[in-house]
Amino acid sequence: MEKKERLLILDGNSLMNRAFYALPPLTNSDGIHTNAVYGFTTMLLKMKEEIAPDYIVCTFDRSAPTFRHNEYKDYKAGRKRMPEELAEQFPIVKDLLYKLAIDIFEIDGFEADDLIGTLSKFAEEKGIEVYIVTGDRDALQLASDTTKVVITKKGITEKEIYDRTRMIEEMGVTPTQFIDVKGLMGDSSDNIPGVPGVGEKTAYKLIKEYGSVENVLQNIDKISGKKLKENLTENSEQAIFSKKLATIMREVPIEIDLDSIKSKENYDEEAVKRIFIDLQFKTLIDKLPHSKDFKEENNEIKVEYKLVQSINELKNLCNIIVSKFKNSLLYVTFKLLNENIYSKSSIEKIFINCGEENFIVSLQEILNENNEETISCLKEIFENGEIQKVCHDIKMPHTILHKMGVDLNGVKFDTKIAAYLIDSSRGDYDLNTLIQQYLKIILKDEEEREVKEVSLLKEVYSELEKQIKSLDMEQLFYEVELPLTTVLASMESYGFKVDKDMLTHIGEKFTKEIEKVQKEIYSLSEEEFNINSPKQLGKILFEKLDLPVIKKTKTGYSTNAEVLEALEGKHPIIEKITYYRQLTKLYSTYVEGLKNVIDEDGKIHSSFNQTVTTTGRLSSTEPNLQNIPIKYEMGREIRKVFVPNNNVSIILSADYSQIELRVLAHIAGDENLINAFKHHADIHTKTASEVFRVPIEEVTKTMRSNAKAVNFGIVYGIGDFSLAKDIKVSRKEAKEYIDTYFERYPNVKKYMDDTVKKAEKDMFVTTILNRRRFIPEIANSKKMVKALGERLAMNSPIQGSAADIIKLAMVKVYNELEKRQLKSTLILQVHDELILNVYKDELEQVRTIVKDSMENVMPLSVPLEVDISEGENWYEAK
Repeated sequence: MEKKERLLILDGNSLMNRAFYALPPLTNSDGIHTNAVYGFTTMLLKMKEEIAPDYIVCTFDRSAPTFRHNEYKDYKAGRKRMPEELAEQFPIVKDLLYKLAIDIFEIDGFEADDLIGTLSKFAEEKGIEVYIVTGDRDALQLASDTTKVVITKKGITEKEIYDRTRMIEEMGVTPTQFIDVKGLMGDSSDNIPGVPGVGEKTAYKLIKEYGSVENVLQNIDKISGKKLKENLTENSEQAIFSKKLATIMREVPIEIDLDSIKSKENYDEEAVKRIFIDLQFKTLIDKLPHSKDFKEENNEIKVEYKLVQSINELKNLCNIIVSKFKNSLLYVTFKLLNENIYSKSSIEKIFINCGEENFIVSLQEILNENNEETISCLKEIFENGEIQKVCHDIKMPHTILHKMGVDLNGVKFDTKIAAYLIDSSRGDYDLNTLIQQYLKIILKDEEEREVKEVSLLKEVYSELEKQIKSLDMEQLFYEVELPLTTVLASMESYGFKVDKDMLTHIGEKFTKEIEKVQKEIYSLSEEEFNINSPKQLGKILFEKLDLPVIKKTKTGYSTNAEVLEALEGKHPIIEKITYYRQLTKLYSTYVEGLKNVIDEDGKIHSSFNQTVTTTGRLSSTEPNLQNIPIKYEMGREIRKVFVPNNNVSIILSADYSQIELRVLAHIAGDENLINAFKHHADIHTKTASEVFRVPIEEVTKTMRSNAKAVNFGIVYGIGDFSLAKDIKVSRKEAKEYIDTYFERYPNVKKYMDDTVKKAEKDMFVTTILNRRRFIPEIANSKKMVKALGERLAMNSPIQGSAADIIKLAMVKVYNELEKRQLKSTLILQVHDELILNVYKDELEQVRTIVKDSMENVMPLSVPLEVDISEGENWYEAK
């Protein structure tokens, strides 16, 4: 039998909508939202591959009213306005369709469904098989023996295909009768009224029995159920009208030219690839039907290289580098094994480009042959500061080299760090991505890709170096972020010792405390239940204890943290549940969790992430030591397990005092705030005096606490609603506090307003050292999203500048300790706090170094103050 020609029809609006809500928010380096485009394109390419259509079109709705709106003014009334983040992606996807030579059908007065109906009817009459791809089940009425409706399910990964036969088998109605079902039950998403009291189950039952809406209405007397009869009788006209509204029109006056809608293989593939690169869709490039080479025959880049697999070959390479490349640049990348497990992490291969030559060093093979001589060669190359190295993502290889006893000197540039500084909002800074973005070269994911990457590293470096300079980020890059990689490598390698006996003891304390709180919850609820089950907890709180329902989900009552916060003070059980949750989280994360990451040396070796946060702050993983909650004493107790490296050392903690408020005073240039810090005033008491208009000596503890909330709230762009909630006052009072604050500190208000205006214009804000954060939210048409953008604009320069200061302090402290050849060392950073393992005979010297380095790290208009304390463990030092 001759294969029928096929037409693929894409429901543009439906698929874009489905993709937008199915995928997490995605943006490219320009801050453009891309998740809907990515999902739509993925589906398009998948359908093209699976269906192999002879013809292909895409339909879209227009914003103009349709004939249905003219007949029924409430049609689709109440439907939420399309989010701006989705709306901005439609022009992109239409441009992409144009580049793919796919015809677009859209016309005022008609919906995409009507165009789909008309196109499918035209194709059926021509004997062409039709595939309609949509997320909208309304299209099921178009299914037939030759038209298949492909319904996307579970986001963009699964689908169901319906033709006439499957409709009858599964639903018991024909595609045409599916319209009658909609006429009876209505459709809340389109605001089609239907018949009140008739749900999906009843509608299907009636249509299966009587065949159509009209026949149902003619047989009302035979239908059981008094109320159902009344509803059908009273709403008979509405039922007929609802059926009409639900019927897809198949006679839209459009010209259809089969030649025009032919599936074309000679589209502008280079233009499509450029769109993919701009949108950073690297995984989609190879999915194009016949992916031509984007540059140099899509990276049929022929790279000559030499394999270095023996100790003798490594020695020869070492001699070449030392003799030829002193005072010149060496380009180096690494392939790691188990990089997230410190004890098992190792360097598998080293890729080196020197001059025109490329080398792949099979390090593990050579280490197995002769460990001692291999280490000696590595020292010659990597410890020689005169051999300048350009690397990509050097921190982890540096940590591993440190563990091997090899120092890393002479790192001139790290392309990953540079790319992060240029745009901190991206999640992916791997070298392959940067090659695509900056060189417009697509490297196939093949065995030799890494050696190609190192051969192109010079060009990537050249591009990024120019950008760092043009963005005035040279100080931030060369004095803060690049040297910080050395500090972090040292901290990761050194680790933080854990007292296992203390960990066991604290674990037992936690278990007893959890059991105690559990019994208290059971006593207050007068029954035992699974506290960890939202369903069971919801029944206790909202049915048995009759507390006000705050929020419901599809599965029942919500009992999340926000709900518990709203219920605070309404019953003593709420506080106990909150405490119970904190305890169980702490126990699983830090008591049980720490046991799994203690290394053979009795230490934990956290990974410090330098290119993750948009603010510039460091984060840590395996484990995360920056998130230990200290609201409760049991949380603080976790710190008792972190102890000095040996019995001749102690733990020293150095903590910046109110650094973000000091940064605010400096950036805003507010004389009142600056003077308060210059005179070493208690800033919260001073603010309380100003806000509550009382003399300083009359400020109460509550006033100071509320003023503290105002101070820190202002830094984060807090509004009266949130402040009122935080300090439990009326919204009116909270507004008065904020207004009074701005009266007393007028330049702070001016800074906030000016920063928001500048962010609206530039779409980004900067710190003291020109760290840049993009804020696309500030241009959003949704009030809540825009308000978030405004808060980010106010806070990011402050939080980011504080991050710059603490990082620069880390570099200065580390360098000074190294310069004096002291045994004491930095082992942890938690936001504004530095933790050091200090040898007791070096204590006074280290205290001076740390205090001087941190307080004089950067000239500000206010003094930086550091609180230093020591102890036999982290708990005591804090």
